[in-house]
Amino acid sequence: MRRPDRPDPPAFGSALPPDREAAGAERRPYIRDTEENRRESLITATQDLVAEGGKQAATVRAIAARAGVTPGLIRHYFGSKDELLRTAYVALMDGMTEKGEDALSGAGADPGAQLASFVAASLRPPVLDPKAVGLWAGYLHQVQSDAGLLAQHERSYLRYRDRLQRLIADLGRPVPAEQLRREAIACNAVIDGLWLEGSILTGHFAGGELVVIGLRSVGAILGVDLLRYRSFVPELEAGVGTAMPEEEN
Repeated sequence: MRRPDRPDPPAFGSALPPDREAAGAERRPYIRDTEENRRESLITATQDLVAEGGKQAATVRAIAARAGVTPGLIRHYFGSKDELLRTAYVALMDGMTEKGEDALSGAGADPGAQLASFVAASLRPPVLDPKAVGLWAGYLHQVQSDAGLLAQHERSYLRYRDRLQRLIADLGRPVPAEQLRREAIACNAVIDGLWLEGSILTGHFAGGELVVIGLRSVGAILGVDLLRYRSFVPELEAGVGTAMPEEEN
């Protein structure tokens, strides 16, 4: 029989008691939730902590406290903290590709419009995001030292680059496959650089400016005019930064 002066143990999946919370971690109020939502809460909590303080900030207790669950749920859903860290990183990387895929649904069948929509989606919020860059930077060292995370990084990188290459191939230009690969690498590098600068230096660019720069730069690499797809890219429809001195007449 339980002694009257002994408190009840916390329920499975409940928030941590205050004396076990990680220092400085925000505790989400416990809500009885579905397994999918609890998994997502753990992933989001991990992303937030890595973005704020690097991998070292994402301790088991800090993650559980931020998500409002018991530490045991990390092992229950992910097997280990390292696997949760990898899952959180993949969710970031694949989320960027998925935002580009979402944009294709409204781009019609024109290959140029599809490519323009995909590039534009990669250079505007929510992909363009200071928190996302903080999370990405927090993982950089671990990517080099963790073979499992490096493999996941390679998979996510190739998923985006290969999708970009297929969109470039769909333009129908008479170029060999190896050139398509090199073009995709170059275009991906341009997009990555603009994403990094735009997410960190948020006050240095006008709204939609990076989308226009990205479309102009990718178009220059491929020898196509991506700025003409105004009806599929809101920033172009608004006329943001599309007039260059050599174009004014």
